[in-house]
Amino acid sequence: MTAVRSIKNQYRGINAHLHSLLQAEGGWGGFHTTHIGDLNKTLKAKLLPMGYTTEVEPSLQIRRLDAPAGRPESDVTIYDLDPERPFQPAATAQTGNIGALVLPIPRALHVGARAEKEYGAVKIYEYTPGKYTRGEPVTWVEFLSPSNKPGGRDYDTYREKRLKIVESGIAFVEIDYLHESAPTVNGVGDYQQLQQSAAHPYRILVIDPRPTMLTGIARVNEFDVDDPFPLVTIPLNAGDALEFDFGIPYQKTYEETLYGLEWVDYTQLPVNFDRYRESDRARIVNRMLAVLTAAKSGVHLEDNAPLAVDSLLLAAALARLDLWK
Repeated sequence: MTAVRSIKNQYRGINAHLHSLLQAEGGWGGFHTTHIGDLNKTLKAKLLPMGYTTEVEPSLQIRRLDAPAGRPESDVTIYDLDPERPFQPAATAQTGNIGALVLPIPRALHVGARAEKEYGAVKIYEYTPGKYTRGEPVTWVEFLSPSNKPGGRDYDTYREKRLKIVESGIAFVEIDYLHESAPTVNGVGDYQQLQQSAAHPYRILVIDPRPTMLTGIARVNEFDVDDPFPLVTIPLNAGDALEFDFGIPYQKTYEETLYGLEWVDYTQLPVNFDRYRESDRARIVNRMLAVLTAAKSGVHLEDNAPLAVDSLLLAAALARLDLWK
């Protein structure tokens, strides 16, 4: 059967075909590099009018155990352009994804009992007008790669550095689009344990350790295959927050890098299809059927993404897909 491809991402959220391939056969490093640039540009456009800016800097993840000692830096760092802005504790209520799981930070990060005095200090974010030096970061953004997930060779190092950042009073955002490895946060389901019906393949973790780590919260925004990206609240300073759609930079990366034309064929099931939960496998096949039906009918896929889909159960969806082959 002739391959069916599209520049546009035909999924409403994460493209399951692409992410399965990148995890199974490599290529995540290139995707990571491209996406961090797009994430930085999209965040900067939203933040500059609010008095903040961003920079792409070396990640926590790429520093190895034998790397020179020094202060780690984030994938994307948010800085405050107003040096006089007062600090206010972040409010517990958020207006982003209403289904987010909220956890105490010590529980989320596997932190044992510690003296409260260790978390009492608040980092002051400085900015010197006219100088490139931005001062201390407000928020730290990391986009996870496979080796820094549980079971990966760099996970222990990453976890310890993440903890140091949070302990210093910096808000932390962790983006995890890797469904084939366990989550880095405690208290959520492991998607690879497919019997855990409450587990989800993708998540965006937001940690705000202010005013102290013991009283701060970790908010876990999870979503499933073919779900839209959640609207996530990114904490800033003085009660400021940015409601951010992570789907905007994701679609930019997907389309402008032409991943859809090069790697995604909707006539073929994703690599390691059995590593998805049954309900997500059904969503994948229903998405494939919608694309194949539209292509056969002469619908221009680039102008009609994402398409409406049926809600067939997995067995029925697979049977219909077999007819196409």
